Amino acid sequence: MAEAELMEKIVSLCKRRGFVYRGSEIYGGLAGTWDYGPLGVALKKNIENLWWRYFVDSREDMFGIDSAILMNPRVWEASGHVGGFSDPLVSDAKTKKRYRADHLLEEAGVDPTGMTLAQMGEIIQEKNIKSPDGNELSTPQQFNMMFKTSVGSVDGSDTTVYMRPETAQGMFVNFKNIIDTFHPKLPFGIAQIGRNFRNEIAPRDFIFRVRELEIMEFEYFIEEKDWSEKFDYWKDRMMEWFSMLGFSTEDIRQIEIPDGERAHYSKRTVDFHFKFPHKFDEIGGLAYRTDFDLKNHIEHSGVDLQYLDPATNQKFIPHVLEPTFGLGRHVLAVIAKAYSEDELGGEKRVFLKFPKHLAPVKAAVFPLLKNKPELVAKAREMYVMLKKDVPQIMWDDNGNIGKRYRRQDEIGTPYCITVDFDTLGEGGSEKKDTVTLRDRDTGEQERVAISEIAGRVKV
Repeated sequence: MAEAELMEKIVSLCKRRGFVYRGSEIYGGLAGTWDYGPLGVALKKNIENLWWRYFVDSREDMFGIDSAILMNPRVWEASGHVGGFSDPLVSDAKTKKRYRADHLLEEAGVDPTGMTLAQMGEIIQEKNIKSPDGNELSTPQQFNMMFKTSVGSVDGSDTTVYMRPETAQGMFVNFKNIIDTFHPKLPFGIAQIGRNFRNEIAPRDFIFRVRELEIMEFEYFIEEKDWSEKFDYWKDRMMEWFSMLGFSTEDIRQIEIPDGERAHYSKRTVDFHFKFPHKFDEIGGLAYRTDFDLKNHIEHSGVDLQYLDPATNQKFIPHVLEPTFGLGRHVLAVIAKAYSEDELGGEKRVFLKFPKHLAPVKAAVFPLLKNKPELVAKAREMYVMLKKDVPQIMWDDNGNIGKRYRRQDEIGTPYCITVDFDTLGEGGSEKKDTVTLRDRDTGEQERVAISEIAGRVKV
C-alpha cells in the first residue's frame, strides 16, 4: 500500500470511528490542532499508563511530578530557549504563507542537515525552489517557536510569559524540591507527562507535527563518570518499551546524531525513528544533557542546586540523561502498526490489530437480536457484571451481528461476546449460561461459560 494512501485511510478511520477529530472543525479548524475522541483518549491513556508503570511505578529510583505550564520567563532565558529555540522560516512572496525552509529542501531532494540560513538561501536560489503554490520564496530567517502570552497584574502592567515548549525545565527547577523532600541517592530520575506548545511553521502529517503536543519523559541524574554506561542502559530500556507497544526491531531505527547537529546542550544523542506512514521519523530520543541545565539555573537563579553525596560529604552538580517520548506520535505509530486489511468470510475487512493491553475497548457485548427482551436483559446483565472487572467494555446492539463484528474489528476490539438463545437454555440446550466468544484477529468463535468470560478478556 502506498504511504500516502495508508495515511489517508488512517485519517479517515480515526475521524469515522472517534479516535481523532480536526480541532475546532465547525469553524474550519486551526492548523496543527487535533481533538482526541472517546476511543483516541482511551488509547492515549492506555499508552500513558503503561509508560508510567514501566518507567516510574515499577522502579525505586523515579519520582513523578506534574509541573506548571506557565513558568517564570527567566527559566527560558536560562535554558537558552528565548535566544535559540527556532526553526528556519521562508514565506511565499505572493500568498505570505509560511514554510519550513529545511522541509522544502528535503522535498526537493536536498539534505539540509548542518546548513546555515545563508546556505539554505543559496540552494533555494540555485535550484529555483518554489513554494507549494509555485511562487518565489523569501530569504530564510530564524523563527522562534515559543508561544507568548501575558500575566496581568492589579496595577495594569503585564508580564510576558511563555507557553512551555518542553517539560524538561519543569523537572530541573524542581530538582531541589525533590532532593529536600525525599533525599534520594544518585542515580535517580524525575518524570512527568505533560502538554507542550510549539508554534510550528508548517504542521503536517496528521498528528505527527502539531502545535500542541504531549511529551512523556524523565531526567535521570547521575555522576559524570557513569554517563556512558547509563546511556547504554536506557537505550536498551527504550527498545524494550517499543517492543511492549508491539513494534518489531524492523519498525525502529536508532539514529546517532553527529557532532554539530545535536542540540546545544547535548554531548550525545540517539534518536529513535519509527516507520510512520509518511516515512521513518522520530518517535523518541535519548540525550546526554551533561550538567548544562542545572549549571545554568544555578547561574541565573542564584540558588544552589548541587547534590550533596552522603557517602563523601562532597557537593557537585549531577549530569543528566534524558529519554523523551512523543505521546501523540506514539498514538499514530500504534494505530499505523495495527492497521490491517484482509478478507474474512469472503468479504474484505479493515481492522486494527492492537495488542490487547493497548486496545481502547477490550470486549463488546451483544444480544443476538435486539428485539428479543429476554436476550437484551441477559446481555445487559452480563455487560454490567463484566464492566465492574473490565471497565473498557462496550455495549453494541446496533444493526445485525455481522455489522457489529465489522464495526468492532475496525476499532480494534479483541473480543466480541454474543448472548443467544442457547445462553438462556431454551429448548433444554446444554449450552445454557455460555456465550459465543469471537476473536478479532482470526474471526473464530467458541462457546465459553459466562463464569470464565472475565478471565478471558481481562488484560
